[in-house]
Amino acid sequence: MLQVCVVKNLAHARRILAMNTLAFTVCFACWMLYGALITYLTDTQVVAFSQGEIGWLIGTPVLTGALMRLPMGLLTDRFGGRQVFTALMATTSVPLYLVGECDTFSEFFLAGLGFGCCGASFSVGVAYTSTFFAKQNQGTALGIFGVGNTGAALSSIGAPSLLQSLTVQDPEGWRMLPRLYAGMLLVTAVVFYFSTIEHHIASPRRSLLDRLQPLRYVRVWRFGAYYLLVFGGFVALAQWLIPYYVNVYSMSVTSAGFMAALFSFPSGVIRAFGGWLSDRFGARPVMYWVLGTCIVGATLLMVPRMESYSPGSGVQARAAGVVTEVERNVITVGDTRYEIRAKDHEWLEAQRARAFIPFPTSMSWHEPVVQVGETVERKGLLAQGMTLIYFQANVWIFTTIVGVVALAMGIGTAAVFKHIPDYFPNEVGTVGGMVGVLGGLGGFICPMLFGSMLGATGLWTSCWLIIGVIACGCLLWMHVVIRTRR
Repeated sequence: MLQVCVVKNLAHARRILAMNTLAFTVCFACWMLYGALITYLTDTQVVAFSQGEIGWLIGTPVLTGALMRLPMGLLTDRFGGRQVFTALMATTSVPLYLVGECDTFSEFFLAGLGFGCCGASFSVGVAYTSTFFAKQNQGTALGIFGVGNTGAALSSIGAPSLLQSLTVQDPEGWRMLPRLYAGMLLVTAVVFYFSTIEHHIASPRRSLLDRLQPLRYVRVWRFGAYYLLVFGGFVALAQWLIPYYVNVYSMSVTSAGFMAALFSFPSGVIRAFGGWLSDRFGARPVMYWVLGTCIVGATLLMVPRMESYSPGSGVQARAAGVVTEVERNVITVGDTRYEIRAKDHEWLEAQRARAFIPFPTSMSWHEPVVQVGETVERKGLLAQGMTLIYFQANVWIFTTIVGVVALAMGIGTAAVFKHIPDYFPNEVGTVGGMVGVLGGLGGFICPMLFGSMLGATGLWTSCWLIIGVIACGCLLWMHVVIRTRR
């Protein structure tokens, strides 16, 4: 009888995990809808929004989804995941449907505030999933649940294709897209409710203030800082990479969307592996590797695509005298000849024509600064050195390194949430909600920081400086805490 009960509970747990992952994938795809939809509407001039308004509309669902994670986590701790998850999907389907009725900025803004709440599904799913699995298996389970992040990639690829199909005969056909998404969300809510069971761990009735007590621990905010990097950075880059590829590599929006999906999809899929690693080796060692990989990857990606001119090694006179000859390859002072390097005017074009250059290349030459008949002193400058550095920043090398960073972030998201049930087994919803809030806010704030750095430096690669700085801060904080507590 005991064996049958265990098998039955295991079957329940696996079914709940599968349904949670499915629901989270659908919610995440809906959460990221505005990135494709608003871009399409502005590119086709269906609506006329300024760049600032476009930024606000794309970021609004991300913001509300982040802010709602804590209250949704509290509700899950209080009422259970089945009820809260179902209600969340059903209610957010309404404003999502109403997006199809929008025409003005304010209408799109309010609708985005409404359906953005589906981004809070993560804190609900984490709390609900963790109640079905033993402590030693929670990392793997939460990692599998986190595969729902791939909803971002599915939406990035699927939404543009659907928009093209829906608007072939009628430009207003775009209005069907949010309605289809709303219908998908509502159907998922119904299937979820009838395919799951409630498994709410009974706990003493506590006031809201009591439930918020875990937030007084610095550890919670440290976990939130990790999550701001690995999840917030993921969400930000999933959107930022599209204009990045368009501007740096002159790709079409469709091609850029596909390349961005190559970042989003692996990061979501690898979470299950990250959960297993956290169970097998511990969350701390995994986070060391994650943060170290992010730092190394961001450092490599900071080097911009460039054709940079810089002063080089010049030629100086070994003795005073009068310049008697200035030629392309030689300068003569008195009876002394000084060989100089002439500029190869075809070198740069040859580099540009090469299909694959993995590392920076350079060319140096001399430019005479003296004329025939001029008197020069000992150690006087005869020819100024010039160096041209060409860095192709090959798109496939760039994409490969970005993919490695994406994999690290995906593993890191699972490792962060492995910490929570270990330290706060009875407040997973509350703590997970707060950590999720900080991660979601990272997804809202990081694009703004990226844009500010781009405006200040004129370098698209400046976004990797921000990622690298955050990763360094997280690694230093974690290491100091670990060393001081030993």
